[in-house]
Amino acid sequence: MSLERLQRELGHEFRDGTLLRQALTHRSFGQPNNERLEFLGDSVLNCVVAIALFARFGALNEGQLSRARASLVCQDALHRIASGLDLGDHLLLGEGELKSGGARRPSILADAVEAIFAAVYLDAGFEAAKGVVDRLYVPLLNEIDPRKPAKDPKTALQELLQGRKLALPVYSMQQVLGEAHAQEFEVACEVAKLGIRTLGRGASRRAAEQQSAELALAELKKK
Repeated sequence: MSLERLQRELGHEFRDGTLLRQALTHRSFGQPNNERLEFLGDSVLNCVVAIALFARFGALNEGQLSRARASLVCQDALHRIASGLDLGDHLLLGEGELKSGGARRPSILADAVEAIFAAVYLDAGFEAAKGVVDRLYVPLLNEIDPRKPAKDPKTALQELLQGRKLALPVYSMQQVLGEAHAQEFEVACEVAKLGIRTLGRGASRRAAEQQSAELALAELKKK
């Protein structure tokens, strides 16, 4: 797929196209890949989202702002943005990741979005990166209701189950993937009474639990 369309949707035309290519390169494809860019992009994203929330919601206190930011920089939010950009069509993945569906894996897509933010920052500076983040995050920011406290998926799932007089979910580690410096955890979330069992992945056990809880929430709301 042409990267011209992706750049139009980002609202940024790269002067150094190698930065965008690196941002889209998973470690399974080779070097240079997007792992270092992901690290930088995470910080850029957190800063820009914090600025946006501070400016938009003057009545929220520090704790409320922190929870709102957490809901916007989590894997699910980044995955939504990646899906809107059809980012999976542009990723450079090794043969194994391609065969296992890596182009649709939320963790890989979320990491690539963060890497793109870093690539824009390195290509044209903070204001350019801020412009891209602000543009992509308009729909997500519009969904925030300051009257409702932001809850992480595990908390929301627990409260929903308690409200239905059901037992709490059980989380269990399934496997740890990757090398020591770049591990990915897979955790199952099970609500036995309802026959719900979901698998989440993340860079930490906590992140994987949150994703599995989020998927379980979606299943629970269908029942």
